[in-house]
Amino acid sequence: MCALRRLITMTKKKNSSSSIQALYDLCRDTFTPSETSPPSSHAIHKLSSLLDSIGPADVGLSDASKEDNRGHGPFGIFSFNRVDRWAQPITYVDIHEGENFTMCIFCFPTSSVIPLHDHPGMTVLSKVLYGSLHVKAYDWVEPARIRKIEGTDRSTVRLAKLAVDKVLTAPCSTSVLYPRSGGNLHCFTALTPCAVLDILAPPYNEFDGRRCSYYRDYPCSTLSAEDDESGVGKEEEYAWLAEVDTPDDLYMRSGTYTGPPIQK
Repeated sequence: MCALRRLITMTKKKNSSSSIQALYDLCRDTFTPSETSPPSSHAIHKLSSLLDSIGPADVGLSDASKEDNRGHGPFGIFSFNRVDRWAQPITYVDIHEGENFTMCIFCFPTSSVIPLHDHPGMTVLSKVLYGSLHVKAYDWVEPARIRKIEGTDRSTVRLAKLAVDKVLTAPCSTSVLYPRSGGNLHCFTALTPCAVLDILAPPYNEFDGRRCSYYRDYPCSTLSAEDDESGVGKEEEYAWLAEVDTPDDLYMRSGTYTGPPIQK
């Protein structure tokens, strides 16, 4: 019986290692310096299909029900110091950070938020591993429509169209956003303890113009006659976005990846 249990344990570890290793290998082959951005729809479909098959155990996450009541993530998964019981940090876990792509996990305590932010020139695949997450996302209206608005954090706002406004509950399909479509500007709100596996390609890099900017959305309560005539559509589908400084209440800390090792 003990031998059988050891065999089952070894098989599970091998399968988990194969899953995350296969994901890394496919990302490495897909996101190359010579590859155009974004990759072909066929390449994205292959990545999405593989991501769809990955669960919490494949990246070393324990069951979400074991999360403690301080929002510190599953026991035994992340290494960090305890903080005040009312603090709600989001834990960022780096699996791979390279020149062509990043693989990482975000572990959210209930009610935590990653504010509205952009992914300039990037393709991002997101898989909810466990829990429920509300996603609200926009794409810029092109050509750009910019107005000077008094009373905002910035002197100008830019028109964006709502692309996604829904709740994702695991198990669910992988979400994909592109440089100009799919909801390139998005915010996450955790409805329950949850974790998200992200692939970002290429990664953020300020030197290459891929700086993460944060925004505040304002309802598009009225549209001018000019906007109506140009086919903008229903005002509830749009919002004016103002760039803001990094929010003071964005509380994020690093965690340690303890899933199956990746051969790079």
